[in-house]
Amino acid sequence: MNDPFAIETRGLTRTFGSCTAVDGIDLRVPRGTIYGFLGPNGAGKTTTIRLLLGLLRPNSGSILLNGELLTQKRRELMRGIGALVETPSLYPHLTGQENLEVTRRILNLPRSRVADALAFTGLTADAHRVVRAYSLGMRQRLGLALAWLGQPGLMMLDEPANGLDPAGIRELRGHLRQFAHDQNVTVFLSSHVLNEIEQVADWIAIINHGRLLFQGKLQDLQRYHAPLKVVTDRSSDAAAVLKAKGWRVLENSGDVVELQISCDTDVAVMNRCLLEHGIQVYRLERRQETLEDLFLRLVSTSEQESSR
Repeated sequence: MNDPFAIETRGLTRTFGSCTAVDGIDLRVPRGTIYGFLGPNGAGKTTTIRLLLGLLRPNSGSILLNGELLTQKRRELMRGIGALVETPSLYPHLTGQENLEVTRRILNLPRSRVADALAFTGLTADAHRVVRAYSLGMRQRLGLALAWLGQPGLMMLDEPANGLDPAGIRELRGHLRQFAHDQNVTVFLSSHVLNEIEQVADWIAIINHGRLLFQGKLQDLQRYHAPLKVVTDRSSDAAAVLKAKGWRVLENSGDVVELQISCDTDVAVMNRCLLEHGIQVYRLERRQETLEDLFLRLVSTSEQESSR
């Protein structure tokens, strides 16, 4: 249990015929963090989660859970994982409490766990209603209760906010923080709700076409990819000079040039370059972007590279 990563993959690859759904990704998920796993539809997120849960077998690569290699003979590692993948599998003719009781008996857990899970997800008042009468949001919360029933050290949640109203999403955010920060549970979270990921995640991973585009802390993503805004007396000339020197110009309008830089030292080099060409620089500023801005830029860049 001394391994710093709750999940680690090495060259994880899965194909379906000629389609490569997961393409050699190396994930590093630190313990006790909320790890936001992002990507557009069809990027390989759900396939990755199914591989991590042992529901699919990789064509190549390896998976380590808490430092232990996951193989067909090490299925007991799954006992330490709670999962909610897409729509939860529920018995609609049973009550919410009965659904939890079925799983409790299978896992041979204490009876108190059912009441704890219902209370934790705000379903105590609806525990004796049959699930077919539950709203979509209530079913999603019951799925979360099932994932939490065994009080695992690792939770893998695929789109847990589906069907939740704003109040439910805020409540879910509180649950996730409580899992990770109060109970030291690692939360592997796949979601399309980027604003929510931005508010709760400690670490971010972005994939597209099965390839890992970024992995690290959100502030590292913002620091590396935040564009630089340059106000000059001759923006067109400035853009031409910067392009010729290898910088990627994102926008050129009015007296403003916006470009992508890789580190803070680029600012000084770029400024000196413009001055040497007789171009006056009036102002330099880094624009703080949202996770949505950064996500869309990374995905767009990867699409352009894939089409070449």
